Amino acid sequence: MSSSDLATEHPEAQLEHDSTLVLDKAVSLTLSSDSLLILDDRPHRKSTRGCCGLCKSKANTKTTHAISLYNVLDAEINPSSLVITYAQHSSKDDVSVTALHYPVGEKEKPAVEAWMNKLLDLAYGTAQRRKRLKVLINPFGGKGNAASLYQKYSAPIFAAARCQVDVQSTEYRGHAIEIAEHLDIDAYDAIICCSGDGLPYEVFNGLGKRPNGREALAKVAVALLPCGSGNGLTWNCQGTGSNSIAALCIVKGLRTPLDLVSVTQQNTRTLSFLSQSFGIVAECDLGTDHIRWMGAQRFTYGFLVRLLQRTIWPCDLAIKVEMDDKQAIKEHYAAWRAKEEEDDPLADQNRLAAAKQSPALPELQFGTVKDELPKEWEVIPGETMGNFYAGNMAIMSKDTNFFPASLPNDGLMDIVTIDGTVSRGTSLKMMTEIETGGFFNMPDVKIRKAIAYRLVPHQKEGYISIDGERVPFEAFQCEIHQGLGTVLAKSTRVYEADGPR
Repeated sequence: MSSSDLATEHPEAQLEHDSTLVLDKAVSLTLSSDSLLILDDRPHRKSTRGCCGLCKSKANTKTTHAISLYNVLDAEINPSSLVITYAQHSSKDDVSVTALHYPVGEKEKPAVEAWMNKLLDLAYGTAQRRKRLKVLINPFGGKGNAASLYQKYSAPIFAAARCQVDVQSTEYRGHAIEIAEHLDIDAYDAIICCSGDGLPYEVFNGLGKRPNGREALAKVAVALLPCGSGNGLTWNCQGTGSNSIAALCIVKGLRTPLDLVSVTQQNTRTLSFLSQSFGIVAECDLGTDHIRWMGAQRFTYGFLVRLLQRTIWPCDLAIKVEMDDKQAIKEHYAAWRAKEEEDDPLADQNRLAAAKQSPALPELQFGTVKDELPKEWEVIPGETMGNFYAGNMAIMSKDTNFFPASLPNDGLMDIVTIDGTVSRGTSLKMMTEIETGGFFNMPDVKIRKAIAYRLVPHQKEGYISIDGERVPFEAFQCEIHQGLGTVLAKSTRVYEADGPR
């Protein structure tokens, strides 16, 4: 039926060029490529915008405004009106649920429903609607306010988007591992962690412990609502430290393959999604646990204290290097960013089908830390190691884009090594250059893209950090598995971070 036919049959509601809905000849709602454009010429009206009963409507004299399609959460036709729910910026760093109401007569409903369906198609694109979420709240993480942050900022967003939500609080360290290990993976699309990066670490490992670990990791996505100190998973996948904006990004999040790293020590194998560190970064992270109240600033404090001591952490280091030239790494990043998703073997359906056929975790290609060192690995001098940092993501905490060339699923980890004998001035400059983007190009910063490595500490005491969690101070070996995990992200190609300059 053409728009002219609709106008004849339902004169009060017209669809013009399939993108504009005219209601009562006074209101027009137009869909552009990225926005919902609203023209309302009704005289002496009060605003139809309200906060879904959470706040009172206020008088509004504007006749036009635009809403980003990304912020549109839902739309429905109730017995008497069209209701469009969206996330409106209540401040620079927060959004709140707001609704538009327009009266609709019975004869208008077919035209309105056709337009509404197109609105939702454009608003969600390839993102899954009405996700089924298992929400885990860590009441002890960060500053201990995860539950209140969730209820105030995230829960209203999920409710407005009509997500199915099951909320559970973790009760002790390792509880999320048990929950994920025994979760009905057919009942949920994603596990949402209200915490810092510790809970996602447990969730990935819980999913990986299952007999069908590979299948579970491919099927159930993991996301983070930022309630901790670092919140690396949120910064990389959603590009924000805001709880409400992160919730919106989860609602609109795309299922994205994520490389995971197997870490072996003695007879154990764990999974890492964020980073592994030895030296000054591990000390700054784990050695400042007693001042978590400082938030992300504790890392800066810890770095400065240890910098003055000019400590070295000698070790044996061997790496299966794939790239060690900075220009080649930049070109790799640019090429990966420009790849066509249609040609991607990690496309979601292909990956799920492969995981179902071979559901167990992948075998270790290079064995464990207890096996003989592979001959083709490059031995790196480590007698004066100051910092060893291997990253699977770009941003480690706010304003800390430590691995700008890191990619979500290129099958490579980025390894930074810095000699402990560099001057204090150079070390301080490195710290400031991380935030400004010049860190990558500094001559004293050695960067390699690799698929595996082994590190053996020489000292008997110290810190090794895996995703911010302390592990035994002993030899460990890591290898990467391309696209083993799944996250909800704004982009399936790159992180929400500036690439190398």
